[in-house]
Amino acid sequence: MSLVFYWHPMSSATPVACALAELSVPHDRVKIDIRNGEQRTPAYLAINPNGKVPCLVVDGTPLFEGLAIHLWLGEQYGVGQGLWPAVGAPARLEAMSWCTWAYVTYAAVLGRVWLATVDDALRSVEHAAAGIRAANELLDLLEARLSQQSWMLGEAYSLVDLVVGQVVGYGTHLGAVVDAHPAVAGWLQRVQARPAMQGEN
Repeated sequence: MSLVFYWHPMSSATPVACALAELSVPHDRVKIDIRNGEQRTPAYLAINPNGKVPCLVVDGTPLFEGLAIHLWLGEQYGVGQGLWPAVGAPARLEAMSWCTWAYVTYAAVLGRVWLATVDDALRSVEHAAAGIRAANELLDLLEARLSQQSWMLGEAYSLVDLVVGQVVGYGTHLGAVVDAHPAVAGWLQRVQARPAMQGEN
């Protein structure tokens, strides 16, 4: 199988880079310089019409959106390595739910915080504070789960921990108070200590 990974370091492509490393998946990499607008060139838009990274081209067919790539990697490579639940396993539904929760529900709140903090036209102390409160309420859900078990799916690390951990880790840079959630904070440290999470990926 031919895999070509389009990415930029320290970007939204980083979680996928970490997943590829965690799974030891052979692939080629093409760096897209998003700071210089290379993601909007006709050549790249022909590959990924969404005009963003990450993008993973599988045997000539582009797969874009980080969540979609993670789910595919889990199914294709994770099951055999014990890092993703098999088809039919109840944990498979939990894996899909929590990965989507991270990329859709939690990331949407973080997006609001980012806009209220960084965007000059939308900057608002009140909106930023409201976003942080919403993020902390969502972290309460994660705290309840991780207070009962070591990892997202139980007693063993999985790609779900990598996916959720990457989004939660990003939130700490925007002010989400992970330290107020001791089970989440301890779990996040363990996730970030994985060898696949080290470096710029």
